[in-house]
Amino acid sequence: MKEWVSVIGLEVHLQLKTKTKIWCGCSTEYDKSLPNTHTCPICLGYPGALPKLNKKVLEYAIKAALALNCKINYTSGFDRKNYYYPDTPKNYQITQFEKPYCENGYLDFKLSSGKEIRTRITRIQIEEDAAKNIHSSNETLINFNRSSIPLLEIISDPDLRSSEEAYEYLNTLKSIIKYTKISDVSMELGSLRCDANISVMEKGATVFGQRIEVKNLNSFKGVAKAINYEINRQIEILETGGEIFQETRLWDDNMQVTKLMRSKAEAMDYGYFSEPDLQKLVISEKMIEDIKKDMPESKKDKLERFLKEYQIPEYDIAQLCTDMELADYYEAVVKKSKNPKLSSNWIMSEVMRVLKEQNKNIEELSISANDLGEIIILIDKGIISNKIAKEVFEIKLTDLRSPEEIVSTNNMGQITDLAIIEKMVDKVIESNVKMVEDYQNADEGKKPRVLKGLMGQVIKESKGKANPEIVARLFEEKFKV
Repeated sequence: MKEWVSVIGLEVHLQLKTKTKIWCGCSTEYDKSLPNTHTCPICLGYPGALPKLNKKVLEYAIKAALALNCKINYTSGFDRKNYYYPDTPKNYQITQFEKPYCENGYLDFKLSSGKEIRTRITRIQIEEDAAKNIHSSNETLINFNRSSIPLLEIISDPDLRSSEEAYEYLNTLKSIIKYTKISDVSMELGSLRCDANISVMEKGATVFGQRIEVKNLNSFKGVAKAINYEINRQIEILETGGEIFQETRLWDDNMQVTKLMRSKAEAMDYGYFSEPDLQKLVISEKMIEDIKKDMPESKKDKLERFLKEYQIPEYDIAQLCTDMELADYYEAVVKKSKNPKLSSNWIMSEVMRVLKEQNKNIEELSISANDLGEIIILIDKGIISNKIAKEVFEIKLTDLRSPEEIVSTNNMGQITDLAIIEKMVDKVIESNVKMVEDYQNADEGKKPRVLKGLMGQVIKESKGKANPEIVARLFEEKFKV
């Protein structure tokens, strides 16, 4: 039985979050309800209309290059990629072919097993997006609002060997780029799109097999599924004596299969030549240094700072820093609560639970960082228990009042009166003779577990309002007698 190795490279198209398009002053706002309104002679490809590079696009591109450890070329240029399709009225796309603005980078990521992977980045190139085709059964409409929106194409070396590696590569890339604030990096919004180049070869071979490009990948999970399907399809063809031909295939998410789109075009088929309407792209050392100073805190730096500043477990930090906005929310909560660990616990449990249930991101959460910080303060002051705090949290999801007002209005404060709690403790002891005997007869290692059960009965009796520390102290005092 032959053993096979899969070889995977990814091409990621990243839409930049600039206010205007790459060659003109038209807005990059993509409004489906107002098609073809953010257009001009330049992005509609009128004869004689000349492009001019948006400086902000270059600044954002340099930030991406720095974040992905790339070598920035001081001199590069633009080229015309010629093809005839309705979404490109010029009949060519302006891109970088001969020499991109940066190349030879890398991205490090870790698998769930703990294995560390480094994937090389061949190049990143600046280019323009095409218009948006809207297909129906009998016609195709075109929305030129998307035409000439600025893109970066990030091309990896064929270093990936599994769908898991591809999935983690994409998640890490998304997180790194989001920290630079140059893109929304959302597949749902179309600001991140991915094509996968996949081939297989016999284990031990030194020459890669014939690659297949797969398009129409709408999620990272979709990328992983398409890779797995294509690997199995190619292996089956080769093991039955067939041959793999270079082609482009589409992923059908409903059928969970790839389907033939067209024979793969080679670079020569596009008739590339240097863009005559744009000058050479020159990047100075000073420009790079100025942009370095303007770079937001990277994910790596934030991880290190959180560990030093907040002294919470590395697992907590990794979860909180997965998303830049979540990390910012955490810091705002800590600023209010002054309790880094309890803030982390609440975000990783209650906040993340609600976000998952409501399918929202942290910016859409109805509980502000200030409100969550106030809830944590009420816990720390002993005004409410953790159990009551969760009730306050649930109320706050749909209530505009402050946590303190909710606690006060609903009489949710903890019972701290020693006499009241002692009556409850006595009642629990009298009505749970067996548990008391178990506690008294248990060895020292098992006593805490039995005591926890007795305390739970008191908390239940008080409807969650009895102060747990007082309850524990009273039990210990009574059992020592």
